[in-house]
Amino acid sequence: MDALIIAAGFGSRLRDISDSKPMTPIAGIPLLELGVRQAKAAGVKRVVVVTGHEADRLEAALPALAERAGIPVEAQRVADWSKPNGWSVMAGASVIDGDYLLMMSDHIFSAPILRDLARAGGADRGVTLAIDRRCNNPLVDPDDATWVKLDEAGFIRAIGKTIPEYDAVDCGAFLATPELALAIQAAIDAGQAGSLSEGMQRLADAGRAATLDIGSAWWLDVDDPHMHALAEAQAPAQLPEIYG
Repeated sequence: MDALIIAAGFGSRLRDISDSKPMTPIAGIPLLELGVRQAKAAGVKRVVVVTGHEADRLEAALPALAERAGIPVEAQRVADWSKPNGWSVMAGASVIDGDYLLMMSDHIFSAPILRDLARAGGADRGVTLAIDRRCNNPLVDPDDATWVKLDEAGFIRAIGKTIPEYDAVDCGAFLATPELALAIQAAIDAGQAGSLSEGMQRLADAGRAATLDIGSAWWLDVDDPHMHALAEAQAPAQLPEIYG
């Protein structure tokens, strides 16, 4: 299995402490490298990184990162990084055959989340999203979270930042099939902007968007200085397989 890590955005909320969000260190290890190492631990054999903002700089860092992590890491540049993140998913998926772990470069996870997600596929779904049912989790920023409404079977009924009712929060990790990129393209063809959530909603409407409940497992979206400070304090203990 491959992993696809989205690292194309501007990262405006971290600009006060870092001029490159993917290369922002967490206890001495860049965020992107943490993602690559976590993907490898989940059984991934190759990582595709979608680049955009400051692509030359990020792509130049990938060979050394791949050597440190001990896994092939390849860059795939999105044509216009200012567009919604679904465009990055389509760019990366274009060089991947079959299913893949989809991750955001600023999300980090305790090992069981990605390990279990990599094994969560099935013929009844086009995508599986890791979700946290702890909607009051103090490590989640409610103003930035993507919320999820579930049906009785645990499949997604609605997903988005502003949905009025929800049962869980999107953890930013997916087991995707080729159906996901096709759904994003279908949303664009229908006049939508091309966000990942729009593609997810189309799969949800078709009954093809499943979830994986992470239970009490640890994860963090490192999107601003406060979350960065939490990551620096907690990641070494939560990720012993990386920090040793």
